[in-house]
Amino acid sequence: MHTSEGSLCSSSTAEEMAIKYKSEGYTGVFVTDHFFNGNCAVPKDLPWDEKVDRYCLGYEHAKAKGDEIGLDVFFGVEFGNGETDLLTYGIDKQWLKAHPEIMDMPFEEYVPFARSEGAMVIQAHPFREAPYIHKFVLVHGVDGIEILNDSMRGDRSIFNDRAKIYAGWYDLPVTAGSDAHNTTDRFYGGGIALEHRIKSPSDYISAVKERKLSFLLSGGNYIELQ
Repeated sequence: MHTSEGSLCSSSTAEEMAIKYKSEGYTGVFVTDHFFNGNCAVPKDLPWDEKVDRYCLGYEHAKAKGDEIGLDVFFGVEFGNGETDLLTYGIDKQWLKAHPEIMDMPFEEYVPFARSEGAMVIQAHPFREAPYIHKFVLVHGVDGIEILNDSMRGDRSIFNDRAKIYAGWYDLPVTAGSDAHNTTDRFYGGGIALEHRIKSPSDYISAVKERKLSFLLSGGNYIELQ
């Protein structure tokens, strides 16, 4: 999900988002704000370390509220190029501070580099259609595909179904996300369900790669993949 601290397209604070997810019955959530190469709320002219500190405020504020109300909050990054987005898990603030060079990396360099550092990279909503998207970009070498994104307006099942077919072509692990940007008009639900509670990003990475996920849709309906 996104926060107003980190993403220009979000209109709810990290604390508000954490409270909303808890009220909807979630046990945990990843904050994946848009990075500096996407729709990021952090001023572009700041020094790198300061930019990273500002970027991480959404996660840190959500984590503080989550610790208070019993919601597990984890860190992720939505790395993009304006049209295509890559959800990256298993990195943290210190990793970002140590690698400013990622801003100069095209996807074909960023994906293998992040993966070599222990991260998992998932292509988000690969077939989303929007006025700002001028072409579909299918990124080679990712760890998996988001085949259920519950924030897209209109008949989002079309975009999700296309992503599922694509993941099947290449036998890639699949994920689902709410991708919520605020607590009201764009909070549709969505996410994953597991038999055990996730305790860390590495738990999530293992679950995705081992294909242990089931999908939680709006209204509490489940799709089992196995």
